[in-house]
Amino acid sequence: MIRGDDIQERLINFAVDIIEITSKLPRTSAGKHIADQLLRSGTSPAPNYAEARGAESTKDFVHKLKIALKELNETSVWLEITRRSNLLHETQLNHLYTECDELRRIIAASFRTAEKKEKMIRD
Repeated sequence: MIRGDDIQERLINFAVDIIEITSKLPRTSAGKHIADQLLRSGTSPAPNYAEARGAESTKDFVHKLKIALKELNETSVWLEITRRSNLLHETQLNHLYTECDELRRIIAASFRTAEKKEKMIRD
């Protein structure tokens, strides 16, 4: 099982990688737009996960994890748009695709587990 600190570290590293890749996008209107969107969605899962870790209840924890997941989902789409528009070479994006997908799976599993525990407590 991956511990919370490990997930937090991966999310921070992912955000740093997003920052680095967006600096490589061309300074065209499309490149700037995509860079802005990727920066917003790709850097927000880390602080949202940190907020989840400090949640006041299981419901709050799940809600904040779902926000992190939504941002990762959006990031995945922007990465695909970047790839299809040939703004960056696919090899520059491959590790981000992989990490984004793995983080999405981890976050989804975390909130499913928390929801099950919450349901067991209520029943």
